[in-house]
Formats: sequence, structure tokens, C-alpha cells
Amino acid sequence: MRRQSKLLAAIAAICVATGVHAQSSHGHPKTPPAKSYEKASQRPPNPAEYVIKLDQMASFYDVPGEFGHIMLGKDHGFTQLSLIITETRPGGGPPLHTHDTEEAHVVLSGTASYVIEDPATKKRKNFTVRGPYVVRIPARHPHTFINAGKQPLHLIGTLPESDVSYNELGRNPLIKQ
Repeated sequence: MRRQSKLLAAIAAICVATGVHAQSSHGHPKTPPAKSYEKASQRPPNPAEYVIKLDQMASFYDVPGEFGHIMLGKDHGFTQLSLIITETRPGGGPPLHTHDTEEAHVVLSGTASYVIEDPATKKRKNFTVRGPYVVRIPARHPHTFINAGKQPLHLIGTLPESDVSYNELGRNPLIKQ
């Protein structure tokens, strides 16, 4: 229990250090782009620094409405931690995907609907949760979410590896076409 409290305290400290606030738009445009994108960091990472700013992380956008930043631990002096910091607009979410390691989603406020699939049985678990919460996603389990609320959802994905594996499997089944 103490270790979990320390992890959540560390995540909260990273949020403060990177300027992530529940009410912030992280500088994202009011009108989302028409196409998904990935962009390199604007400033090079420095593993000797204790504070990591968003402009030192790669950024991305997934249609319809998920903006994010990826902090690859290996680029910032971490040996067993990477983060994905997202702002997801209502009705938006990432494609269905997997990671090679487990992942935890930390949300302090907001509502999200999830689907997590067991790769052995192909059974999908669907649920909706309101923050504050932590969602546990086992390694190699296909998963995704949508922002089921009316305000932007600010989520931090934590992965216990210094690099992030991301295997896109297709469109988000929770988003109506």
C-alpha cells in the first residue's frame, strides 16, 4: 500500500512539474485537426534534469479528439518508467491497441468508458468509471477508452518500462462511426 501511495505521489509531482492541470488545455487548438499525427519533441530531453517539460516529449493526436505527450523514460533518465499524458475531448479516444507491459491509467477527475479484451478468451470487459480512479490494464490486453463526460479528460498512462511499445489493432469500437 505504501508503494502505491508513493507511486501516486510521484505521478502527482510529475503532473505539477510538467504543468498538467485538470483545467488546462496544454495549448491544444479549440478545433481538433482532421487527421491523426505524431510529432517529435520541440526541445531535446536532458536525462540530467529533474524537471521534464511537455516540449521535451513527443506529441500526438488521434482522431477524434485525443491529444497527448509521451515521456519515454530512457530519454529522461528513467530505467523502469514511461508516461503517456493525454487530454481527450468528449467522445474521443485512442484506437484499440496493446502494450507489451502492463499499464495503469490514472485520472483525477472525469468519466471514461473502457473496453479491455482478454487475449486468451477474446472476451471483452466494458465498464464506465468516474474519477478519481486507477484502471489496471494487463500486458498485451487489447484496450481503449472514450471520454464519456462533457469536459476534457486528463489521463496519465504509466508503464513500467523505459520505452513504450504500442501496437495499434484498429479503430476504437466505442466510437460511433
